Amino acid sequence: MYSITVSHHFMIAHSLVGAVFGPAQQMHGATYVVEAELRRDTLDADGIVCDIGRALDLLKTVLAEFDYRNLDEVAEFRGRNTTEFLAGEVHKRLAQRVREGALGSQAIASLRVLLRENPVAWAAYDAPLG
Repeated sequence: MYSITVSHHFMIAHSLVGAVFGPAQQMHGATYVVEAELRRDTLDADGIVCDIGRALDLLKTVLAEFDYRNLDEVAEFRGRNTTEFLAGEVHKRLAQRVREGALGSQAIASLRVLLRENPVAWAAYDAPLG
């Protein structure tokens, strides 16, 4: 399986639900670094998985939907603990756009979205696009 990975960051505010989170139950900010790994079984006619510039532009477009937002005020995030759910949500939005042709007609087989909350902790969502 061939792959390329693009990375970008965004900033949000949120709070976490549950005593297990201690002080993080209070509103706080987070800067997430997101890596999107796109995979395919064979390279295309140009010898690539997909154009890295287009993939980075697509990731930036999706992350702009969250950047500088309070996720506690966004309906699909209200009452949810964010990091793992957010990895899945970014994946869902990227996958939809890839299926709609945002990266051209390349047959991207799978996508992994890794959300780094800090240098020692991260969450990911990985699934086929078929």
